[in-house]
Formats: sequence, structure tokens, C-alpha cells
Amino acid sequence: MTSNADPLDTLLATGQQAVAVDAVMLAKVTQVAGDFAVNLTVALLILTATVFAAKWAAGATRKGLSRVRGFRHDPTVLSFAVQVVRVLVFVIGFIAVLQRLGVQTTSIIAVLGAASLAVGLALQGTLSNVAAGVMLLVLRPYRVGDLVNIGGNVGKVQRLDLFFTQLSDANNVKIMCPNGKVFGDIILNLSGQKTRRMELKIGVGYGSNLNAAKEALAGAAAAHEAVLPDPAPWAGVTNLLDSSVEMTLAAWTRSEDYWQAKADVFQAAKEALDAAGIEIPFPHQVAVPYGEEDPVLPVAAEGVRGLRKGANPASAGFDTRPDEDENEA
Repeated sequence: MTSNADPLDTLLATGQQAVAVDAVMLAKVTQVAGDFAVNLTVALLILTATVFAAKWAAGATRKGLSRVRGFRHDPTVLSFAVQVVRVLVFVIGFIAVLQRLGVQTTSIIAVLGAASLAVGLALQGTLSNVAAGVMLLVLRPYRVGDLVNIGGNVGKVQRLDLFFTQLSDANNVKIMCPNGKVFGDIILNLSGQKTRRMELKIGVGYGSNLNAAKEALAGAAAAHEAVLPDPAPWAGVTNLLDSSVEMTLAAWTRSEDYWQAKADVFQAAKEALDAAGIEIPFPHQVAVPYGEEDPVLPVAAEGVRGLRKGANPASAGFDTRPDEDENEA
């Protein structure tokens, strides 16, 4: 009886030990799952708080800078600073979320530090845009609302962010200029000054009265309401071209009136020259025959059939005889 009872006791003891191990494992898994659930819930709360904190920090930054006299009327600085603050708050919140989930952020920072060189080389263009954006923000060659010419692209500045400068041209086309190229290129701020000077190139005939042409051009500009009286409009001969005398009309106007005033003064100058009887010549071509036998040469004139062989020399190469079909008619 004793020998039969020993295996049974051993089996019972083994079963009890297995049940105890399972209970410990179950308690451990339950504890880990509970801790993970708590950490995940807290991480989600931190993430939600980060989103609201980023919005609050951005709004507080905008309100704070708007009270500073130097930044009050400068939306360029406001938008740039708000974006930087928002990004910093999100970075801090993500680090807190990773720490709550048990991720060793110190090791992540060490890995990022070791890989910073490779990342910097891969993103050198992007990082240069960020650095250029900071320099543009500090130096301020233009502000939001200014009319600029950047690399041949003319448009009004809409915004300046970390990577791009956004322009809007006269056709309302959005132009995205990388800050790195903007900072390294020539920037023409067309509205950076209060006044601008227009220069109009107009050609008059060699037989025209140049003094009368100067008076007509200067008077046409001075009569326009958008042209400033000081400095007074100026007109003069600036070049001798192949078929005309080039005259330049210079007049000053306010920057906001420049484009419309330039178009109006151009029209007024043309009408003033016509009223003064001064010719505005146009380029024309002259066919010069050469050699013993005059070849057939095309002539850029409407209604002229061209030059023919054996034409009368007195007719400069043109055959004045009517065509056969005209005689038949």
C-alpha cells in the first residue's frame, strides 16, 4: 500500500507545482499587460496634451510677438516663430511618449547623434533651406506683401516658412522658392522703396524735331496725375539706332502706382507724338539688286509679287508690266 501511495503523492505534488507555476506566469502576464495598458493610456493622454499644448503655445507666441512693436506689423516673423514653437512642442511631447512606453530615449539620442553626420549629408539641401530661412528672417530683405523678383520670378510674397518662400504672381500662380536658392540669388524688392522710376524707350524718325519730341514726351508724363512732380519728368536722346533715334522718358511715381502709371504714360507719349506730327518709324527692309542679271528676290511687303529677271532698271527691279491674266480680263 505504501509503494502504491508514493507515485500518487509524487504525481499530485508535480501537478500542484505546475499549477503554481501557471498561476505565477498568469499573474506576471496580467501585471505586464496591466502596466502596458496604463502606460499606453498615459502615453495617449500625453500625445493629446501635446497637440493641445502645441496649439496653445503657437497662439501664445503669436499674441506675445504681436505686442512687440518691431513684430506687430510683420507677419513674416510671426508665422516663422509660430511654426518653430509648434515643432519644438511636438518634439518634446514625442520624447515624453516614448519614455512612458519604456523606450530608452537616451539610447535613441545616442544613435541619432551617431547618425547625425549621415543624416546631415543626406539632408544638406533641406538643412541649408532652414539655415537660409533663418538668415532671411534676421536680415529681412523682404516682408510679406512685398513685390519681389527672385531668379526672374516676379510675385508678391505670401509667406516665409522653414523651407520655402511662397510667392503669388500677377496671374495668381503660386510660386514656391527654396530658401537656399533665394538667399543665394539676387533679390529685387520692387516695392521696398516708396517711389520708383519708369524708363520708356521710344524711337522717333531721323527727320523729326528732337526738341519738340522731348517737350512732347516730358509734357505727356507731367500731365499724368500719378507722376510725381519732384523729381520732374525727363526726356532726352539716348541712342542712335538703324532706323530711328532712341529717346528715353524717365518719370517717378509711387511704388503702388507704378504699373498702371507706366501703361498710361506710354499711351500718353504715343498720343503726344502723334499730335506733334512726329513720326515713330517702324523697321522696314530694302531689296538691293546686284550683279549683271538681277535674281528673283522675295520682298517683305504686302501686295508686292517680287523681283523678276530682266526687269527695267529704272523700276528698281520691279516689273511694272501687268500680268497676262490681268490683260485677258
